[in-house]
Amino acid sequence: MLVWERPEPPERPVPAALSRERIVRAAIALADVDGLEAVSLRKVAGALGVGPMRLYGYIDSKDELLDLMVDAAYGEIRPVGDGWREVLRSLAEATRDAAHEHEWLADLLGGRPQLGPHALATGETVVAALGEVDVDVVMPMVGAVNAYVIGAVRREIAERRAERATGMDEKRWQAELGPYLLRAFATGRFPALSTVVHDAVHLDADETFRIGLDFLLDGIEARISQ
Repeated sequence: MLVWERPEPPERPVPAALSRERIVRAAIALADVDGLEAVSLRKVAGALGVGPMRLYGYIDSKDELLDLMVDAAYGEIRPVGDGWREVLRSLAEATRDAAHEHEWLADLLGGRPQLGPHALATGETVVAALGEVDVDVVMPMVGAVNAYVIGAVRREIAERRAERATGMDEKRWQAELGPYLLRAFATGRFPALSTVVHDAVHLDADETFRIGLDFLLDGIEARISQ
């Protein structure tokens, strides 16, 4: 029986009251600070002031705990809007916001199917908004948006982590690597890249995400309007 359907053990007030919700909140608190590496049943139990074996009455494995954490994050992803385009945009933006709030989420999105109640509620909202679209293209549409979001947020989170690890922000990166690129472009071997780097508007992460999402939604709209 999946964890979503399995009843919790009867509440035991001593030595500490416990529930799946408390376990998940403790795990998320650890992951928000130190990443998924900080999440183990032993560490979660320690944060709750109980022995690790107490947790096994509520979850069977770390994988179940990770599933519960992801579903809790889906509780923060509430797409809204009128019509499929607004709802898909809202889904993309809300998922990105959740991943920026919980960096560990970027590592888990796109893995195992998300079947928890919050994930199913999010999916229901999105699919209902696509009610006028041919049923055969509903899942490919949602899948394309999810794939775009996952790729974008993983790149953004990777850049954020690299900046923390190296201390190199964009200005330092430009100062240290800019001269190399100038020498490379001066060879004349990379004219297209040179033009883009020198002449194109440099967008921040928010603008890059928004424009890329517009490209995707425009393509979907053109396809389904045929």
